[in-house]
Amino acid sequence: MSQSVDVDELEKDWSELSDEFRSLEAANQSYQELHERLEEMQEKCTKQIQHQRYRMRQISKNLKTFMTKQRLTHTNKEKMTQLEKSIMKRKAQIHEIEQGLPQQNSRYLKIILGDVNVSILNRNDKIRYKDEYEKFKLILNVIGLLLSFLNIVYNYRALELVFLFLLVWYYCTLTIRESILKVNGSRIKGWWRLHHFISTVCAGVLLVWPQGEPWQLFRTQFMYFNVYISMVQYMQFRYQKGVLYRLKALGERHNMDITIEGFHSWMWRGLKFLFPFLFVGYLFQFYNAFTLYHLTNHPDATWQIPVLSILFLILFVGNSLTTLMVILQKQTERTENRYRLMSLIASKRQKNVRQPTNDDEVDGGKGDADSAKSK
Repeated sequence: MSQSVDVDELEKDWSELSDEFRSLEAANQSYQELHERLEEMQEKCTKQIQHQRYRMRQISKNLKTFMTKQRLTHTNKEKMTQLEKSIMKRKAQIHEIEQGLPQQNSRYLKIILGDVNVSILNRNDKIRYKDEYEKFKLILNVIGLLLSFLNIVYNYRALELVFLFLLVWYYCTLTIRESILKVNGSRIKGWWRLHHFISTVCAGVLLVWPQGEPWQLFRTQFMYFNVYISMVQYMQFRYQKGVLYRLKALGERHNMDITIEGFHSWMWRGLKFLFPFLFVGYLFQFYNAFTLYHLTNHPDATWQIPVLSILFLILFVGNSLTTLMVILQKQTERTENRYRLMSLIASKRQKNVRQPTNDDEVDGGKGDADSAKSK
């Protein structure tokens, strides 16, 4: 009798589970329909974005042609200036819209990963991936610092190979991660990505450099270089983390941005401290290139020595010029903004002097100018 009751209960449980399974099938059917609908809307948005960009290119082209061939009246100049501003604004709006749409992989990612879509559509997942990227750099930077220090203290070939292999793996992984960041909207400058590709090649050449007297002459200098670079990268990490946190809090930057090339006027205090260390590191790269150049005359010199000399020289020139260009660009922007603010203050003062209605109004205008000046 008890067995019959147990069987009846099991049949009841199975019946309830079957009802739940039918609910699951219905939910899955709705999900599949929504997914298909989502893909259709994504494709529609992508086509409309392409159409917007095509039309904007045509309008911009016609605008430049009109500006060169026609004598512009004051009214037309104002209209064209407003049109240029509207085009710039529309480009920024389209860029923001694209962040919620899947993007095509770069050629490099297609070679490495195939046709796998690496777009991250969820905002929180993008932030999490960017944080993981920063943590990855920090952890590998600390490990590299320790291995560099150990290679200074101990001269073991196995320890050298471990460190050099770590450099190759680190820069290879970094190029892939940065390419994924680029697909997901990061505006990292092209040189910094190229810098890591060159660093990957440099680490690979170092790995296959045979042990001999030229390597021993360069070895200690190279390890000291890595110790210094690791410390500078840690300072840079702390600066970038703070800047990115503040910019996200202010809502002024995209979540996937790498702040190595972007800063505002309030960031100069930290940069004034960081810039000397960066340029000393660049000079160290030039010193490496110079040392390797002299080692090319060594009787036991191999092909790795001139190749590394050229690579270090390229890194020195690229890093120095890019950083200087960024500084000049941002300094120019700060100067332009200051002149705009001074012009705005002057125009407000003239307006308040010409059209005072009472003493309170004049005082209020002066207060606004003083407030703007303090900002």
